[in-house]
Amino acid sequence: MASAHVDTFAADHLPPRHQWPDLIFTRPEFIYPEPLNCAGELLDRHIREGNGERRCIVSPAGAWTYAEFQEKANRIAHVLVDDLGVKPGNRVLLRAPNNPMMAATWFAVMKAGAIAVATMPLYKESELRYMIEKAQVRHALCDEKLLAELEAANSGHPDFTTIAFNSAAPGALEARMATKPVEFSNAATAAEDVAMIAFTSGTTGKAKATMHFHRDVMAACDAFPISVLKASPDDLFAGSPPLAFTFGLGGLLLFPLHIGAATLLLEKATPELLLRAIQEQKVSVIFTAPIAYRAMTGMLERFDISSLRKCVSAGETLPLPIWQAWHDATGLKIIDGIGGTEMLHIYIGSPEERVRPGSTGEVVPGYEARIVDDEGNEVPRGEIGRLSVRGPTGCRYVDDERQTQYVQDGWNFPGDAYRMDEDGYFWYVARMDDMIIAAGYNISGPEVEQALLAHPDVKECAVVSAPDPERQTNMVKAFVVLNEGCESGPDETVRLQEFVKSKIATYKSPRVIEFIEALPRTETGKLQRFALRNKEKTRGQ
Repeated sequence: MASAHVDTFAADHLPPRHQWPDLIFTRPEFIYPEPLNCAGELLDRHIREGNGERRCIVSPAGAWTYAEFQEKANRIAHVLVDDLGVKPGNRVLLRAPNNPMMAATWFAVMKAGAIAVATMPLYKESELRYMIEKAQVRHALCDEKLLAELEAANSGHPDFTTIAFNSAAPGALEARMATKPVEFSNAATAAEDVAMIAFTSGTTGKAKATMHFHRDVMAACDAFPISVLKASPDDLFAGSPPLAFTFGLGGLLLFPLHIGAATLLLEKATPELLLRAIQEQKVSVIFTAPIAYRAMTGMLERFDISSLRKCVSAGETLPLPIWQAWHDATGLKIIDGIGGTEMLHIYIGSPEERVRPGSTGEVVPGYEARIVDDEGNEVPRGEIGRLSVRGPTGCRYVDDERQTQYVQDGWNFPGDAYRMDEDGYFWYVARMDDMIIAAGYNISGPEVEQALLAHPDVKECAVVSAPDPERQTNMVKAFVVLNEGCESGPDETVRLQEFVKSKIATYKSPRVIEFIEALPRTETGKLQRFALRNKEKTRGQ
């Protein structure tokens, strides 16, 4: 079937086919029809099957049924096509906190056959300008309260059109929607038409733009959620990651809609607010980051979370002390997972009954993963090497020379050091660039962090390589955020160093500990170790 796209930007800027990863479709659930629009499968299907009155999108202000949500998306799609002249293949920037209208605009873009470019609410002018120019965006739908930075970012583009929503203004999206039909004929997109351009969160430097097809969206829904999460249509999902982050897009929108469940969208989801939402709305499935589980563990006595039955962690590695403390306090086993913007969502993770504390888990059915050396040869079980993965989704950057770094010989290389045990479980060691070579030893920064986190005084920490001027080599340095009431100083440094030595090999203990107020993080909660490493390199010059 010929693509419905009129604007060929995405197709023209895909990497050459020989630079794509091998895509694996060996399982029947990953075989999709050639004409495919993911909005039809994730949303319209439920109305066709007679489930339009089921609860779909929930917020503190109320709830929409599947039929009501479809109506909103259809009307917005008409605004895009009729008022803005959006054609299949055009990129549409979306900007809002996690709220119902953000979800509706995403589905409207799919229905129109356009390409969604969702952006984090906290992004500033320079970040937005980079994304607008990288994806050559000329249309935007933006929450009224986030207009300022977007307007500054597109000031040099006179042909850029923005429509505000969650607004009572005469020209706002809601006013336009009111005049549009409730029915909309979805664009006849092909399975390999690009549905979204997702920007990485920038933990390693400049954000990369990754393209995913309508088929990829469906494959992500048919992989981890079905084989590992195993949620129910009666579940209510909630969590903290932004919908502009693929962890949040999947966990808080695509996955619940795929199975006909409901999702609670919270504009603010701090650990305390998330616990309150679980109690008040009877949330049963949550998606959030390790740091949030750590914070929530200390607040549990104030909330009733008896409705909660499934907990997913991703975004960064889940330290064993956090997993254990949550399990001890709740009896719930956190499902850890590794995914990524390049892969769209989680490809390694085990269901609760197969979880091994401290391990990321087993490869998700449909994917293949292995541990290799620098030459790409598989290493023996138990040895540390580079993680490589392939499956029904994979990395395709927009005009980026880093494509050949991420994809090699048909495999995706996320940049993580792992080992695999005899039973096929994957154990995280570090990011490849977080491995510290000190005094001739290879030391995993995250392993030292886990040891520090087990100390009751430590709230957060990050461990990086720092120049050692005395020995003209590198050393292990820890940045530590202490819990309230704990005092920093030489005595605390010694206490923490000795504690680490009691947990892991002496040579891994940090030579230097710097106490700070907060760690640098992306908006998605990922730790920016590269910022700390760069800081140390600057000091050493």
